Amino acid sequence: MSINNRYIITGGPGSGKSSLLNALIHKGYKGFEEISRIVIREQHEINGDKLPWKNLADFAEICYERMSKQLDECNSESYCFYDRGIPDIIAYVRRGGIQVPEKYFKKSNQYNPIVFIAPPWQQIFINDAERPESFEDSMEIYRFLKNTYSDLGFEVIELPKVSIPERVAFIESCLG
Repeated sequence: MSINNRYIITGGPGSGKSSLLNALIHKGYKGFEEISRIVIREQHEINGDKLPWKNLADFAEICYERMSKQLDECNSESYCFYDRGIPDIIAYVRRGGIQVPEKYFKKSNQYNPIVFIAPPWQQIFINDAERPESFEDSMEIYRFLKNTYSDLGFEVIELPKVSIPERVAFIESCLG
């Protein structure tokens, strides 16, 4: 499948990415759940330490391996949407102040050059066990994500702060 059908939806925690992805899946698009949330759930279940706030390097490596497999699962001719992509790992690792492995950069070019970013949105922001960050953290993460995607040459398109169906329509209008 062409990389042109692989779209990333990114943004800080609590900005509506997962709800948007679920709506796209409901409309018949192929979508991939956020790997980092899965890994965090698994680590909580086994009382593990491979969490972004305990062991960022190992956490990032697990996410990288699983996101790489997600890329291979997009093999149809329809659009595929990812709740976060490998460039998100780069942004989080940069924010954590550790060295980004070169392979993360090499794999980042396997997505469409357009990325959709959900801006921080106080009215819909919530915390949960997999998302302990504050709204202020979410705003900082958003800035790291936006800068990282721009640095990597992606065209960053900010999603409007509108209802989920309106966000779906906005993305569809950008697909051409």
